Amino acid sequence: MSKRRQASLAGAAITLMMLTAACGGSPSAKERDGGDARPAANTSDAGKGYGAGYGSGAAPGAGADTGAKSGAMGEPGGKLAVRETADLGRVVTDGKGFTLYRFDKDTAEPPASNCDGDCAKAWPPVPAADASATTGIEASALGEVMRKDGSRQLTLGGWPVYRYAKDTAPGETKGQGVGGTWNALAPDGKKAGGKKAGDGQGAGDGKEQPKEQPADGVSVSDNPKLGKILVDGQGRTLYRFSKDSAWPMKFACTDACLETWKPAKPVDKAKVKGIDEKLITTVTRPDGTRQLAADCWPLYWFTGDTKAGDVNGQGKQGQWFAVDDKGHKVTAAPAG
Repeated sequence: MSKRRQASLAGAAITLMMLTAACGGSPSAKERDGGDARPAANTSDAGKGYGAGYGSGAAPGAGADTGAKSGAMGEPGGKLAVRETADLGRVVTDGKGFTLYRFDKDTAEPPASNCDGDCAKAWPPVPAADASATTGIEASALGEVMRKDGSRQLTLGGWPVYRYAKDTAPGETKGQGVGGTWNALAPDGKKAGGKKAGDGQGAGDGKEQPKEQPADGVSVSDNPKLGKILVDGQGRTLYRFSKDSAWPMKFACTDACLETWKPAKPVDKAKVKGIDEKLITTVTRPDGTRQLAADCWPLYWFTGDTKAGDVNGQGKQGQWFAVDDKGHKVTAAPAG
């Protein structure tokens, strides 16, 4: 084999190693700079729970026929309605009474949807076809936008309209405030609840929508039982889940799991202390919410930890572990 041939093969091997190592144990260049990482191939059961509930056991838009014909597009909106709620005021529902939502990362002028892929499974877009206005909603406020897959999505006041797959019964508003970016729709296309839901800006006002507020920070605590571990701004121990995966990115903690293990919120890089800030990144969950990560692994706090310094989640089910100041999981059992 010629020296030129050998050099070529060696260079290719190095390139392959660099690519496969990008987020397999250390963040990619984009993530090191604080970039947002999305699942490259979500092979987990993260979709479970998004496919149950709408009316008779199927989440909005989860039907096989609908999905085959129009990607992640949901069921028709039908005759829209306005419902009065105690906490949000007037909200818009579809013809079956399910709450309709808008996404801050979309735009109204011009209308554009930025919820695709896994996001659209959790937030099924409402088709423009067959949707009609009702008392309290101006017919002129209804419109449509063409999505990237060529399907046409309903808009209200210019904002693309969605359902939330975890709303399993008419009248539920479980999607309100999710990720700091999802809000129920008011009849004019604004956010229901006014300033309660965000900044009270009107639809299509051309102003940048507010971003999710970062958590207080992340730092290293010298825990008497586990040694140096990561904690959030409230001193809560941060954990990672062995069934998750850093590359390909996978989220295995979904649905009921999230009632016990809460995704840690992203932090301001300036408030990262005791650990190389390049190891602290942000990942995007299948439902579109953003989560703190260390060395590409999603981080959580445990509801069973009732005060700062608690490590009651360590070793739970043989799958949950605290994280050290190098971004590695701590496998030691709590001392004492």
